Amino acid sequence: MLQQWQASPLGQALIRAEAQLLAGTFDGVFGLELLQLGTWGAGRELLSPSHIRRQSVVAERLDGPGRADLIADLAHLPIQSGMVDAVLLPHTLEFAPDPYAVLREADRVLGAEGQLIVLGFRPASPWGLRSKFTDSGYPPGLQRQLSPGRVRDWLSVLSYEIVTERPYLYRWPRQPRQPVTNPEGTTLSILRRGWSYPWPASAYVIKARKRVYTLTPIRPRLRDRERVRVLGGLVEPGI
Repeated sequence: MLQQWQASPLGQALIRAEAQLLAGTFDGVFGLELLQLGTWGAGRELLSPSHIRRQSVVAERLDGPGRADLIADLAHLPIQSGMVDAVLLPHTLEFAPDPYAVLREADRVLGAEGQLIVLGFRPASPWGLRSKFTDSGYPPGLQRQLSPGRVRDWLSVLSYEIVTERPYLYRWPRQPRQPVTNPEGTTLSILRRGWSYPWPASAYVIKARKRVYTLTPIRPRLRDRERVRVLGGLVEPGI
C-alpha cells in the first residue's frame, strides 16, 4: 500500500519536494560513505543531490528492483562501527517497530563528526491528525509520528549537535482532484508556506553532527603529588 501511495500524485510531489529540500541539506556533508536506512520513493531520488560518491540503501525487505543494496534488520546492521560518514533516515523511525533502536544503530555505524539527517512527520499537524484517525496510518503503514522535540532529545542523549532544523509540507493531506499541471508549483507549496497554504507545517528535517569527546587525564595537584610521594615512602610497620 505504501508503494502505491508513493506512486500517487501527492506521494510523488512529496518525494520530489523532499529531494529538493535535501539538495540544500546535503551542503557541507562530505566523506566517502552515505547510507540511507529504509526505502522512501521509487529509487534513489533522495540520495541523488549528495556529492558523496558511495551511496547505499539498506532495507528490511526486498520490495522492488533497484530499491536497496542490502537487506538487513535496521536495528542490527552488518556494518562495522564508525565506517559511515553520513546517514539519512527518510521517515524511517516512524515506520520502525523500535525507532530508538534504529537511531542507536545509525549512531553506531556513523563515524566521529559524521552527520545524521532525519525526515519526519509532525504529530500536531494536519498530516498527523489524519494519520491518527486512519486505521492503517497516513501515509499507509506509518506506525507513529515523532515530534521534532523528541528526536532532538534522543540526539542530545547520543551527544549530537543540531546543525539545522527546517519545517516543510504545507499542503493538505489529500490527493489532488485534477491532474498536476505545474509540478514546480506543487513542490514550492510543499516547501514554503503561502497564502493558499497557511496551516502549520506537517513535516521537518533535522540535520545533526555526531560529537565524540575524548577524555583528557587530569594530573594531580602539586600538594597531592607530594602527599602521594611521602605516603609511598613510609616504611611498613613490623609485626
